[in-house]
Amino acid sequence: MFGMSYYLGFDIGGTKSAAILGSETSGDIKRVGRAQLPTDLSRKPADFLESLFTLADGLLEMNGIPHAGILGAGISCGGPLDSATGVILSPPNLPGWDSVPVVEMVRHRFGVKARLQNDANACALAEWKYGAAKGCRHAVFLTFGTGMGAGLILNGKLYEGATGLAGEAGHVRLAECGPLGYGKEGSFEGFCSGGGIARLARTMASEAMRSGKTVPFAADGLEQVSAKAVAETAEAGDPLAREIFNICGRYLGRGLSILMDILNPEIIVIGSIFARSEALLREAMAEAINAEALPQTKSACRIVPADLGEALGDMAALATAAYDNE
Repeated sequence: MFGMSYYLGFDIGGTKSAAILGSETSGDIKRVGRAQLPTDLSRKPADFLESLFTLADGLLEMNGIPHAGILGAGISCGGPLDSATGVILSPPNLPGWDSVPVVEMVRHRFGVKARLQNDANACALAEWKYGAAKGCRHAVFLTFGTGMGAGLILNGKLYEGATGLAGEAGHVRLAECGPLGYGKEGSFEGFCSGGGIARLARTMASEAMRSGKTVPFAADGLEQVSAKAVAETAEAGDPLAREIFNICGRYLGRGLSILMDILNPEIIVIGSIFARSEALLREAMAEAINAEALPQTKSACRIVPADLGEALGDMAALATAAYDNE
């Protein structure tokens, strides 16, 4: 076991959190062990994190690795947060987590250097180092899940901006009217996120039902409509569901065109919904890009689904641990 480099990762989410142990050989990280638990928001953050740290200790003990054998730790968490000071700042999916000094807590508990990144940046690091963007110097990662955020790799480094807020692509308004996302109607997140797709679907389903049409994805009521249900119905050929994904695809293409023309990346890697439903989105997305993006930036950029699949969250935390931005 010795001769390898070991890292700890902590993936903190609103519903579940995980501790991950990884080993690095020749610049490549592999998961050695993983343990998760439900995120208990009824507990104080410090108490819950102690339970998460105990899981990490169990992984270390199981593999015969002392604290001194760990090179570093990485924490991936939804924002807002301050990566420079290592503090979690009241994320909406973690109510009560106000100014939690998680990096200091990890350092004190394990005696190692630790880094904190928002989940979009952490996933960008993972796909850049170990996934679809490996070998690229200019890459963008888009979450396209519950929300829409971007992680930016520019000139071979993670770019965070003046206050750590670079990559908040979901806040960009793409239309005057449209589903609400990131506090804005018609935003990138409004059109291209799980919640945004569900809101658009409810509006369109309501209009269709008033016309006397049957809407399969709303069979259990409008409030039960989800992006997953719309995708499944679209894959089965339902015209309304397919039109919803066409609209989503068009606005995805418009948002990607902005990123291409401003940042000129080699690759844009998209996770979650795009990775699962690329076939429903690709054609409309490509048509919008052909209409909106500069030919030179379009031809230089590949658009691909995330490569790390279900391991992405774990690898994001480990990539944060291993990344040296100095």
